[in-house]
Amino acid sequence: MSTFIFLIVLLVMVAGYFVYGRWVSRFFGIDVYRKTPAYTHYDGIDYVPSKNWLILFGHHFASIAGAGPIVGPIFAYIYWGWFGVLLWIIFGSIFIGGIHDFAALFLSLREGGSSIGDIAKKYISKRASIIFLIFLWMALILINAVFAALCAQSFVDEPKIVFPSLGLIPVAMVVGVLLYKMKANTLLSTVFGLCALLYLVVLGNGFPVAISNNAYYFWVAILFIYCFLASVLPVNILLQPRDYLSSFLLFFGLAVSCLAIVVKPLPLESAHFFKFSSPIGSFFPLLFITVACGAVSGFHALVSSGTTSKQLASEKDIQKIGYGAMIVEAILAAVALFCVVFGVKKIPAGKTPIDIFALGFSNVVFFLGSYAKPFAFLLLNAFILTTLDTSTRITRYLTQELFHINNKYLATCVVVLFSGYLCLSGQWQMLWPIFGASNQLVAGLTLLVASAYLLQHKKSCRITLIPAGIMFVITGCALVIQAMEFFSKRNYFLFVINIILIALGVFIVMEFFKKRRSIYAG
Repeated sequence: MSTFIFLIVLLVMVAGYFVYGRWVSRFFGIDVYRKTPAYTHYDGIDYVPSKNWLILFGHHFASIAGAGPIVGPIFAYIYWGWFGVLLWIIFGSIFIGGIHDFAALFLSLREGGSSIGDIAKKYISKRASIIFLIFLWMALILINAVFAALCAQSFVDEPKIVFPSLGLIPVAMVVGVLLYKMKANTLLSTVFGLCALLYLVVLGNGFPVAISNNAYYFWVAILFIYCFLASVLPVNILLQPRDYLSSFLLFFGLAVSCLAIVVKPLPLESAHFFKFSSPIGSFFPLLFITVACGAVSGFHALVSSGTTSKQLASEKDIQKIGYGAMIVEAILAAVALFCVVFGVKKIPAGKTPIDIFALGFSNVVFFLGSYAKPFAFLLLNAFILTTLDTSTRITRYLTQELFHINNKYLATCVVVLFSGYLCLSGQWQMLWPIFGASNQLVAGLTLLVASAYLLQHKKSCRITLIPAGIMFVITGCALVIQAMEFFSKRNYFLFVINIILIALGVFIVMEFFKKRRSIYAG
């Protein structure tokens, strides 16, 4: 039974990519002869055409995934059962998340590699753009702080992953030099990088790096030094090859998980099927906000219009990277869900979703033996670290756009200092509860900008406006529920932030319809 359900899930998602994804590509109007910003704005630092679309796919997928598609579905399963979670992962990714990612990448390519917030200036209004950019900047600072904290804590909790996680940085730089400076063969360079990664995994298992004093603060400092370098160095020397090599680790984890689920059918009797209510609230709208990145995520728009659009060599690859990476992430979310549903008979009390996933993964992927659990932690850490370095670079772009700082080193210092303060002070923990809804709100706003673009180009905008409406309804209800909860608990700080987010969404929606009326009037 488990094998049959899993194969059906894979079949539907693959069909969604080839059927609906291809239709979306034709609808937007891909031009394979049009030069991309990687060529028209080439600067050797940020705008650099990728040598191969697979390299860019690896960077993009590793950057957008993070821990979200693993943690979110597990949380949602614990509260509402696996059936509703699985349906939202499948249909949310195909009909909302995939279009969202595709549209963000397409628009950025057509607008010279601009961020989605900056694009809003042209297609909605300058006021909407400024508010959108400020909100995105604050959200990214929070993401930087949270992922740095999670990564540093993972080094403290599992010293075996330090060598492969940090050792991959110099290896990636060597691969980057081989590919772009020495024009070496892509396959041979990749094999070298993967062999070095395998050696680092074995080395880490034999020589765990444990810091005795102030380990957490030490690793936070190391991580932000790395983030600074990842932000200012040429994208094809560190960021792109590191994320590319990390993606193989992630794909290996996906492959062995899928193989294990298929070859060793597991029982479903003890799994929660569906629950309408839970201790934290009802199925709607909280399940959709909780699953988040496994179906749709506003952060993806920031990656698509932040780093990926500046490296894409041809528009013919938009569907593969924009739409395709979202489908692969949804498959990852389904795999994480199945690992817990099939591999954990009883959810252990007091454990985090990361611990629960590691337990489920080690039980399902039985043929990895004693390496299974450390590999699960390494897999998660690879996601976290790739999201952290890309997020820092994107925040640098937004800092330069918002505050008109031309010097990339100064802009990166601003980002690192704000993110580091939020991380080390622990204040990110106070803000994190509102991130889920705000992330989904960004997705709705991105789809709204895409709708304005389609209207401006005399095309039907239903393909993006309907998903935008769905996201606004979901996030609006979630923010209202959160605001009422914060007010009842006298947490007035988060209550005010929730109200501000609601006002932000309403304002930009009003600006969109004002623009829509002017287009039809013209």
